[in-house]
Amino acid sequence: MPTATANKTEITLKGSVDIVSDFFFTAINSILYQRGIYMPETFSKESKYGLTVMTTTDEGLLNYLQNVQKQVAEWLMNGLVQRLVLVVQGVDSTETLERWQFNVSVEGESGENIVPNVSKKGSKSIKEVHDEIQAIIRQITASVTFLPLLQEPCTFDLLVYTDKEVIAPEKWADSDPCYILNSTEVKLRSFTTSVHKIDSMVSYKEADEWDI
Repeated sequence: MPTATANKTEITLKGSVDIVSDFFFTAINSILYQRGIYMPETFSKESKYGLTVMTTTDEGLLNYLQNVQKQVAEWLMNGLVQRLVLVVQGVDSTETLERWQFNVSVEGESGENIVPNVSKKGSKSIKEVHDEIQAIIRQITASVTFLPLLQEPCTFDLLVYTDKEVIAPEKWADSDPCYILNSTEVKLRSFTTSVHKIDSMVSYKEADEWDI
């Protein structure tokens, strides 16, 4: 059995990448479930970060998210990820209705596109990091209390902002940023592994600006 000191193990770059990429996977699943992008019966409950979280059971979606998670982890190891954005768009209107943004920075470094120090280790425990992640997932769950009701069937897209020199996999393509004009923005909590820091926010189109 793990001992109490197991949670105090220093977080390495690889460990930080694993934490961040797994957070992205969990956060995306939570958003898709909470915002009703996929039917609730296509999700199953899972215990993570001291919470009950929802994970898709749709095979196609699961494979897609796992492939994105794997690619993002590879880019994170080399300091090539600046942010990940989940865009919610109306199927009929093709308008961007919500934009969930997760900014990535390397702790202790200034500027963008800094390659993390492989030898650097975080000073925080896994439990401390998980507690911070838990707070963000709770905010995503509570987002239904302030976000406008999605009044049309919606789809989603994932945007990964990387260094310009990155060679993306064959099936990936360049995209516009899908900004929302006159959006309302809500800053969510952040978390840090002491190697990476993730700042979160959601912007959305107010219901009275929808073309219904």
